[in-house]
Amino acid sequence: MQTYVLAGGCFWCLDAVYRTLNGVTDVVSGYTGGHTASPSYESVCGGGTGHAEAVAVTFDPEVIPGEIILDAYFTLHDPTQLNRQGNDIGEQYRSTMFYADDAQKADFEAARDRAAEWWDGTIVTTIEPLGEFHRAEEYHQDFFAKNPGQGYCNAVALPKVVKVRNKFTEYAR
Repeated sequence: MQTYVLAGGCFWCLDAVYRTLNGVTDVVSGYTGGHTASPSYESVCGGGTGHAEAVAVTFDPEVIPGEIILDAYFTLHDPTQLNRQGNDIGEQYRSTMFYADDAQKADFEAARDRAAEWWDGTIVTTIEPLGEFHRAEEYHQDFFAKNPGQGYCNAVALPKVVKVRNKFTEYAR
């Protein structure tokens, strides 16, 4: 198993998308990349903690290659938006890939280079060393499935799920 920690806007969207892919064995929403020792949803959303909403995606590379996990990441969010995704604005919604080792860093750089060919504009996604990952509150875990009627899920997360499922049909559940 391998785990990538990725931030690209609200973690509800990333969580929802990755749970639909074969080979993904776990998705944990959380906070990382900041300076606050015990971040909470309220403190991260308020700004100033330095943390990003992120997901830890654990997958079996024999079922789904890491390249697909990363290409899905660059498909599901707009990596040309600095410190925002749509109406979610602030450093907590930044596009960042957090690497655990040099091999991951190289994989992330290669994925960012591939994505630059698909997107108009400059990719602003940063690649940073992974520090402590703080698991988000339980109600954020698998939020999309737990809240199918929620407006944000239907208006923002669902189109991202559909987009990734359509692009990566051979890996869709």
